[in-house]
Amino acid sequence: MQYNKVEISGVNTSSLPVLSESKKRELLEQISKGDMQAREELINGNLRLVLSVLQKFLSRCDSPDDLFQVGVIGLIKAIDNFDLSLDVKFSTYAVPMIMGELRRFLRDSSPVRVSRSMRDLAYKAMQERERLTNENKAEPTIDEIANSLGVKRCEIVTALEAMSVPLSLYEPVFSDAGDTIYIMDQLGDNTSDTEWLSNLALREAMQNLEKRERNIINLRYYQGKTQMEVAQEIGISQAQVSRLEKSVLEKLRNEMI
Repeated sequence: MQYNKVEISGVNTSSLPVLSESKKRELLEQISKGDMQAREELINGNLRLVLSVLQKFLSRCDSPDDLFQVGVIGLIKAIDNFDLSLDVKFSTYAVPMIMGELRRFLRDSSPVRVSRSMRDLAYKAMQERERLTNENKAEPTIDEIANSLGVKRCEIVTALEAMSVPLSLYEPVFSDAGDTIYIMDQLGDNTSDTEWLSNLALREAMQNLEKRERNIINLRYYQGKTQMEVAQEIGISQAQVSRLEKSVLEKLRNEMI
């Protein structure tokens, strides 16, 4: 699936018009009167919105086409459940609905198995959160959800955490001039100096590094600091730290061969 030129049901989304807020409101009013043609027009006019939302989820699924279809389901639910009395833009209401549908799909297809009872409680909690949000026009707390469902707070927390989608350590979080920083680059290393040196036998090779190179390795691997912390300490960008770190590690490997 190409994200700037997506075809679904024979329709090229790159050629779809962008609907104005007034046009969306007009179509929603027609839909409330049972106009199915207006419903179809509003769906097609918001497929670009679905595409923009699913960009955040592409790295978590091998099938972008499946994600797109699931996102469209979320869009349709938003259209069918939108309350015209709400003083909000349609996209403001639709985006959380689309994201919720995508998250549910990813949870259900996750390789991590969760018990049926915990899964059911998590879904009830999410549904109750949506209901309370619509009722009170504000996001409810975990305690409010627990009280509404008549269960303990810790049970709600455990169920929701169990249903969270695991992230890969290779999930990209930042990219600068082609250098990508991953989640694993944000993690510190608490391994002790003695253990690290004994495992890699780097003492002699370290002596051949430049002062700044030694400093980066010391901060990253001896003191267990993240790349962001190293960047702040030595006064360069995190992307530069990432490039230098990779270069130094390659130099150390070559010297130890």
